Amino acid sequence: MRGLNPVDVYKFMDDGIVRLYDLEIEALKAVELSAIFRNKNPYRSSFNNTGLVSDLVQEVLGEFLFPIEEGLLSDFFAELAIFVCGRVYGGTRCSAEGIDLEFEKDHKRYIVSIKSGPNWGNSSQINKMKEDFTKAKRILRTTKSDIQIVAVNGCCYGRDPNPDKGEYFKYCGQMFWEFISGDSALYVNLIEPLGHKAKERNDEFVSEYSQIVNRFTLEFSQRFCIDGKIDWQALVRFNSSAEQSETKQPPQWMSSALLSKHKHRLEDHSLRLP
Repeated sequence: MRGLNPVDVYKFMDDGIVRLYDLEIEALKAVELSAIFRNKNPYRSSFNNTGLVSDLVQEVLGEFLFPIEEGLLSDFFAELAIFVCGRVYGGTRCSAEGIDLEFEKDHKRYIVSIKSGPNWGNSSQINKMKEDFTKAKRILRTTKSDIQIVAVNGCCYGRDPNPDKGEYFKYCGQMFWEFISGDSALYVNLIEPLGHKAKERNDEFVSEYSQIVNRFTLEFSQRFCIDGKIDWQALVRFNSSAEQSETKQPPQWMSSALLSKHKHRLEDHSLRLP
């Protein structure tokens, strides 16, 4: 076990947050009004809307950005956990399907599937994780038959008062970060540098976001308003008519591509750090 240098951790976080914001801004620049409204429930919008086009645009744009931001942050913290564990226990990214991290500690080999929070999946997804653990154990035993292999579902935030799940352990929040670092305070020490760097980059994001909102508000008003009033029937026809019309690539496809791109950038960055 080696000591963890906070400077290395903060440097990793600084660079990772810059990349995260770059990709979120990239998503904003690439999205089109037609794409986000194709995937929006117009009936719910009509029920909740104040009648202001700018409110509706911000609501729909926020729903588009939320899964992207969640996915980017989830990948970022998974890479941060691998980096931290690598510094302390020599942990490495695992090549087995569904397993993010493997390392040795207390004469045991740990294989870890990292998730964002404790309520990350349904029963089918949890069963898939168990299958991945079983396969990974089988592979590892062919090369290290004499070592005990322990499966862990690590969650970057939250808590689970019953970590022993029988086939694996589930460590959340403080328990997870201490498990991979040996530092019981790491989970709270991460929040300040994260917020500081995010604040630095937020002005650039807000500037881009404001431009998109203004542009979409104007475009929506021209396409779906009559005398300044939202024409909900026109919006429903655009969204749900049986007649097909050509639109740009759906936002969920864009999200997947961005998440993959971000993950590769983080992986490359983690390998470059000394």
